Amino acid sequence: MSATAEPPTGARPAAPGAAVGCWLHGVVRSAGPAVLAGITGMDGGPVRAVPGAGLVAVVSAAPLAEYGEEPLRRNLEDLAWLERAARTHHEVVAALSRAGAVVPTRLATVYHDSDGVARLLAERAAGLAATLDRLTDRTEWGVKGYVGPDAAARAASGGARGGTAVGGAGAAYLRRRRAELTARDEGQRAAAEAAATVHEALAGYAVAAHRHAPQDRRLSGAPTAMVLNGAYLVDTAALSGFTALVAALAGRHPEVRLELTGPWPAYSFAEERPPEPARTLREAAR
Repeated sequence: MSATAEPPTGARPAAPGAAVGCWLHGVVRSAGPAVLAGITGMDGGPVRAVPGAGLVAVVSAAPLAEYGEEPLRRNLEDLAWLERAARTHHEVVAALSRAGAVVPTRLATVYHDSDGVARLLAERAAGLAATLDRLTDRTEWGVKGYVGPDAAARAASGGARGGTAVGGAGAAYLRRRRAELTARDEGQRAAAEAAATVHEALAGYAVAAHRHAPQDRRLSGAPTAMVLNGAYLVDTAALSGFTALVAALAGRHPEVRLELTGPWPAYSFAEERPPEPARTLREAAR
């Protein structure tokens, strides 16, 4: 098992004597050498396990010259650095999730040393263990819904019925434009209603569900607006039924085009998360 993401630009092993912290990727029940072998961490080196309270935290070496509080704050404003860091972090979490349940941490959760990570495990052991129990033999699947071809076609042809009657060409243009906007609104309304119905059906089948805010078209890259951005926690044994339900709903609701994605680490359902990095470096420095 290996992660293929490249480390963020500038990531490299710390110079001898340099301070090195711990970038925390996630918490698992166990992580032996066979699980961790070949997984690349934030600095381009291997990840390692930090055990505590019957759990294991998986961390990367994080040279504080790059990942300390001030340099990290600057780097997080660099979109290219942030994209590469997020990809590397996700690849580690995804590799761990293929071996079993994992509670993924938020991006850029950095501790000063392994002792700080071990304290986290001791402080949050009960909640983290309960979350791991809840996620075991389950995976997260995403269903995105976009305004469908039928609705989009209605929007595009909405003004075709206009004529050049009373008022001349200017008035006819305004009528066509009004009809286009009305058709587009009606198409999006129909797609939104279908998306709500789809989400309700999928949520009823899944163990748990979240409906996230739709992505902007500049992020989704889709030609039509997103009306559903759902996440569903599904029992592994029930996956075939879930995918069949998605296909059936797509056939019943042509107003919305459905896209199934996954499996994903259970980012949307790991409510018991380690805290934000605000407590990490400051706490360990005391």
